[in-house]
Amino acid sequence: MNGGDVPLRKKRKTADEAEGKPKPGLVLVKDGVQREVSFEELALSNTLSLEALVRVLSRSGNVDPNELMEELEKVKTERFRDGMPLSDDDVTH
Repeated sequence: MNGGDVPLRKKRKTADEAEGKPKPGLVLVKDGVQREVSFEELALSNTLSLEALVRVLSRSGNVDPNELMEELEKVKTERFRDGMPLSDDDVTH
């Protein structure tokens, strides 16, 4: 049970979820046309954008690729412990 000893109700599935359609991560509206974007599309878009940004910064000499890798490792160790995300109390900002 949870902290209040009240049984939690199971969330009902939407019609799309029941049919196996993934829940949209974001709904975009452009010129009145609505488009659903999946979490996978958002993650891929984010990854591609970051890679392009790092390439431009590296090529222009603003970022040293080795220093970037060191910083990525530092961030990873700050945010994760033993391969597991830190609890909310352990996160440092």
